[in-house]
Amino acid sequence: MELRQLRYLVAIDDEGNLGRAAARLYVSQPALSYALKNLEAEFGVRLFDRHAGGVTATVAGRDILAEARLTLQQADRVTAAAERHRRSATGVLRVGFEASGAGELTTRARAEFARRHPGVRVEPKRFDWGEEAAALRDGRVDVAFVWLPADLTGMHSEVVHTDQRVVGLPAGHPLAERTGLSILDVKDEPLMWTERAPRAWVDWWAVNPRPDGSAPRWGPTNDNVEEMLEQVAEGAAICFAPAGMARYSARPDLVWVPLTDVEPLRVALAWPTGTDNALADGFVDVVRELAAPGLR
Repeated sequence: MELRQLRYLVAIDDEGNLGRAAARLYVSQPALSYALKNLEAEFGVRLFDRHAGGVTATVAGRDILAEARLTLQQADRVTAAAERHRRSATGVLRVGFEASGAGELTTRARAEFARRHPGVRVEPKRFDWGEEAAALRDGRVDVAFVWLPADLTGMHSEVVHTDQRVVGLPAGHPLAERTGLSILDVKDEPLMWTERAPRAWVDWWAVNPRPDGSAPRWGPTNDNVEEMLEQVAEGAAICFAPAGMARYSARPDLVWVPLTDVEPLRVALAWPTGTDNALADGFVDVVRELAAPGLR
């Protein structure tokens, strides 16, 4: 059994179809089918039931797949640990962030760190809709500005920035001339949301449930900031965002109005525990110095 074979199993389970899994893995379908049969023979159990629509994991298959996913995650963590040391030795620091990150603090911290460490290349890595926490966990970045709420179990984290939430409206919307809006002022408006983020994250941004106990009126979904803004501009829905993102995403067909009665976005600086990364530690020190004293 090899890690490659476990990745095959996970892809087959994710896709539910050998043809789609083969395309995802860049192998031929016959080769993937042959690999699956060999692995079933090695384990001595059937892993998938075949049917007209594709394949479905058997009871044994589900148990084995759960362990396969854990094994692959751990293997990725081993690779990430080696990568962290390689990058530290070669002078590279990867800083994760989402959309506007922690506002100006994000850019100021990278610039100040670069000034203090002229031989280190700082690589900003942008993610969408809560993915920065996952990227930190699986080693794609060394440190990250994380939009809360987020699962930071096993991570060091400190809140370093807060930002008021605002409503994004298409220009010409009846509420666009207001200087502030209550969450209940927009309760009947369709709201942009995403299926890519954890549900707790989606509900926090949507203020679900609302103060009167009602649920949001869910509008179209999106996979990233650009898709969200485009749909708001065309009048398909409204969106909620931090004020910093509104400033960075200014466009003539959008209007941003402050939300007056919801808690602000909190942004945490997060980094892994139990790792020896002097560059990440240096970046944390810079952010601590630059963050507002009340948030450190």
